[in-house]
Amino acid sequence: MTEPEHRVENVATDSHVGVQAGTVHVDAIYMTTPQDPPETKLRTGVYFLKGRMPEPARQLINEAMAGYATNEVYFYWLLAMVSGRTRHELSKDETARLRDRRTTMRLWGEDPWRDGVRVIDRLLESAGKAEEDIRVVVKDLDALREPQRSLILEHLELYLDGPIENHLWHLALTKAQTDQMGADRKDRIWKFFHPVPEKPRRREPRPPDTPLGMRAQAVTATAVLAIAVAQLGYLIMQSGRVLLMLAYLLGIAGAYIGMRNSADWRFRVVRRRAKDREYLGPGTKAERGSLAKKAEHRINYYFAKYLPFRVDRDNWLAETEGIRRSLRDEIAEVYAGVGIEKIAWLIRHRARETGERRKREELWSYRTELATPGRTRALAILGLLALASGGGWAAVGAVPVEPALAIVTILFLLISGWISAHAWLHLVLERRRHTADAAESDRTLEADLEGLARWRAKMADKPRDAEMASWLDCDRKVLLAEALRHYRLTMSDVIAHAFIEAPVRSSERARLRGGPWRHKKYQLLVFLITQEGVRQLTVRLDFLKGTFHDWQRLNYRFEAVASVGVSESGNDERTFQLTLVNGHEISVEVSSGFEELQQGESPGAVSKVSLDAAGIPHTLHVLEGIAAEGKKWVEQQELRTGNLSAALNDPE
Repeated sequence: MTEPEHRVENVATDSHVGVQAGTVHVDAIYMTTPQDPPETKLRTGVYFLKGRMPEPARQLINEAMAGYATNEVYFYWLLAMVSGRTRHELSKDETARLRDRRTTMRLWGEDPWRDGVRVIDRLLESAGKAEEDIRVVVKDLDALREPQRSLILEHLELYLDGPIENHLWHLALTKAQTDQMGADRKDRIWKFFHPVPEKPRRREPRPPDTPLGMRAQAVTATAVLAIAVAQLGYLIMQSGRVLLMLAYLLGIAGAYIGMRNSADWRFRVVRRRAKDREYLGPGTKAERGSLAKKAEHRINYYFAKYLPFRVDRDNWLAETEGIRRSLRDEIAEVYAGVGIEKIAWLIRHRARETGERRKREELWSYRTELATPGRTRALAILGLLALASGGGWAAVGAVPVEPALAIVTILFLLISGWISAHAWLHLVLERRRHTADAAESDRTLEADLEGLARWRAKMADKPRDAEMASWLDCDRKVLLAEALRHYRLTMSDVIAHAFIEAPVRSSERARLRGGPWRHKKYQLLVFLITQEGVRQLTVRLDFLKGTFHDWQRLNYRFEAVASVGVSESGNDERTFQLTLVNGHEISVEVSSGFEELQQGESPGAVSKVSLDAAGIPHTLHVLEGIAAEGKKWVEQQELRTGNLSAALNDPE
């Protein structure tokens, strides 16, 4: 059974959906202000770089470098300048800055960051050189420590070409294959999509139904009853009969014992019936779209998931129908206004707890707990018999003393006794019911708090956003390797390659404040540009498992590309569109519209970083060039490469 997704309607090819929901974590690692010191801007820029968002990383690291010159800053500056793009995507100013990098960087001392800067510098120089000229830099790269070596392999993928590209690609692919399912990915990645859990709340018991009128009635009737009992005792004392006096006292004692135990008996019966109605009685349907309906869906899923051993699923669901309905109603009442994702842990905890109680044969334990003990029943019956016999004998014996007064006294005694017994029974039962409900709420809250502590401990190793980006990058490299293998190409055979990451419809998503959306399922598009044309590979990625599905391949000539672009709708929804001359259109929504902004976020910021993380800028650069120039783009690309190499490595 598949765990129910959050309410997220995302996109796949040729599809368009509306506003989406998702989990936003409060971590503020991507948030900065203009007043932040250079150290903070560097740290945030590095977060963006590791999150595969090179554009904001370049901006922040450039700002940091102006007032914070260290070997580490220079290392990350070089990475940010080349990450996620080719040399052809550099502006003239950026080309000049890279060319003059040695005069810009004031390296000092000896540390791993300086070693990393040296290796990047040599790699930039080695682009396009012959095989024998790159052996030294490859050896230097292998000798680098971590994390410098891994960072270089991750971020120079697109920038380099020639023989060095094949060497780095081999190293990067080997690392990606090793890291793809590393760091306990399968056991941790799902935690990123869970929000901070809502703290359990105490279900307040229904207040006791003790209206003022009934309390006044009980007090008044009791006062009249006391006077009538005293008057009857006075008449019996006047008779001087000892046995009659003993019968009178027996009736009073029987009334006390009988009523006390009868009230306990009645409470147990009434409470058990109420529990039976709650768990076994007919239920009501939840309204579609309501919290109750969402809770019902989750409850049914988790109760089926935590099925007790050797219990038939259908029988289990039938047995717990009332329990599930009661839990649904409790959640709708207590957690009104709370997103179902934040209390999914609570539903899971209650379902597991119910299954454990079933294993211990405690599921219906309230029936045993509320069963009336034989002693209570016996005392209630004997007490009422003593009241009837002793009280009746005493009442009859008092009539001959003063007949008129005795008859009036007996009438008042019977009427007030009935009224006071009825009123006090209701008041006592209501107070006991409220006390029992409060105790049950306290026990439930205590168990829920223990469940929350266990859940928080389980979620303690939730992956960082950088880990999510790294796993996704590994998936992309493994997919690219499969595309190269299928088409029998080496990396240097590919003039350019590009990716598009699009979320799949109904895929759950989550992000950090200020960061891009991460999705449980992606549609990945790989474009390989070779001398013969464009080779496109489309797959569906199960990000939780790191597996690819629904493989589709499409080949077309350069001249077949009619147009490429990203359209923006009125609600800020972005759609990548590639149209071929035969009318075939590839349309993928890459960014949803109308994001609910978090504190410190500006309109369009989430969409912008999500597009950057999805690789859209580089993909557009490549495909727009092909759409504009066709086959000539390849020839111009080679010419531009030579010119750029000269511009980057030679002085003015």
